[in-house]
Amino acid sequence: MSVVPVIICGGAGSRLWPLSRENHPKPLIRLADGRSLIQHALLRALALPGARDVITVTNRELFFAIEDEYRQLGVDCGRRRFLLEPEGRNTAAAVAAACLEAAAALGGETVLCILPADHVIADVPALAEAVERAEKLARKGRIVTFGIKPDRPETGYGYIEADGTDVLRFVEKPDLETARQYLESGRFSWNSGMFCFQAQAMIQLMETLCPEILEGCRKSLDAAHRIDGPQDVERIELDAERFSKVPSNSIDYAVMEKAPNVSVVPCDVGWNDIGSWAALGEQYADDGQGNRTIGPVMAIGARGNVIHSSDRLIGVVGVEDLIVADTPDALLVTTKERAQEVRQLYDRLKREGNPLHRIHRTVYRPWGSYTVLEEGPRFKIKRIEVKPGARLSLQMHHHRAEHWVVVSGTARVVNGDKEMMLITDQSTYIPCGARHRLENPGIMPLVLIEVQTGDYLGEDDIVRFDDVYGRSEKG
Repeated sequence: MSVVPVIICGGAGSRLWPLSRENHPKPLIRLADGRSLIQHALLRALALPGARDVITVTNRELFFAIEDEYRQLGVDCGRRRFLLEPEGRNTAAAVAAACLEAAAALGGETVLCILPADHVIADVPALAEAVERAEKLARKGRIVTFGIKPDRPETGYGYIEADGTDVLRFVEKPDLETARQYLESGRFSWNSGMFCFQAQAMIQLMETLCPEILEGCRKSLDAAHRIDGPQDVERIELDAERFSKVPSNSIDYAVMEKAPNVSVVPCDVGWNDIGSWAALGEQYADDGQGNRTIGPVMAIGARGNVIHSSDRLIGVVGVEDLIVADTPDALLVTTKERAQEVRQLYDRLKREGNPLHRIHRTVYRPWGSYTVLEEGPRFKIKRIEVKPGARLSLQMHHHRAEHWVVVSGTARVVNGDKEMMLITDQSTYIPCGARHRLENPGIMPLVLIEVQTGDYLGEDDIVRFDDVYGRSEKG
């Protein structure tokens, strides 16, 4: 017996702003052991019984970042299929696309195990044992969910009421008194958001319960752009026009709460849905005063705080039960009691078109990264780092000129009709409208400072003529 893991990596993790952003979401956050949530998701996927291949469903803008996270682990992932959504349409669409792809490529009887990328599972062997039990039920045509044994009256999770392995009902997040009753009854478990089923069984249910979602995903998949990459990596970019018409709904609402053949496998796997700053803080050591700190922090007479610093020292004195999260371009201060309301702040930034909901000051690209050091009227200064052997697209800009100064490493540069090699302390000027390309031919990272000048310095002022990463011609 074997299962195909499907890792669902979507959502901005808005309650973890400013650390989590739309283009650098929660699964890319690193935990105390230095590994990201998406790396942990891959490792537990590969630990499942007879796991073969891996399907990852995510936004197409995140492909290179996630594939880089996988590659850094240095483990054999088998064939890796990436189903790349042009926009988020919630979990029902993600599951539908995975089922259709798996049925076509591997057969309708293929058993899929749906694993959200933003969870922590402390006991992976226990999860593998639970999946083994779930697979047996799935091969009988059952749709299986995993119920987490509750250890407290939690109001932030949905619940499952069951009689043995038969699900009686799914329950929305309860109030505190109701949650206490659920805990005392012993009939309820937390809804983990993990599922196991045969691909064809889910497809047949969706044909009845949410046909518009299934048909929209089928059309998007039929018109998808498929790119075979190196080392058994396949990129499947769902058609943007067709996918935009897919109704947005969760798999719970669209299918699980209506399906007649749902089973639950109760399990105690050390599950934690990292959905808030308090939950993230639990992944870090207690300093003896209830403070959970990440990065350079000094606490004096402070208790019960969660404090995150990306770089600079944060000092706190005499405060209690606060959430303090500092990144290079944004600072969050709230109380633990109101930490769930961080999402409202994120939503307001998005409504107002503030880019701080979307990107960090450091932005990751398939060739490396850039960090905006300073910007003002008609200028922007960046630190650019290019991976060994990587190169940017051959491109031009309509509205800006650029001046590159090599800080370390070696750069191969195309500037107009000239090609040159630059080493440390050497520079070149790229006039507005000139075709240009930057490449690192060396074995060490290339670091340079880029000074942009012009009337418009937006990241969408790019026209690509050639790109080894298969990105679009503009933007």
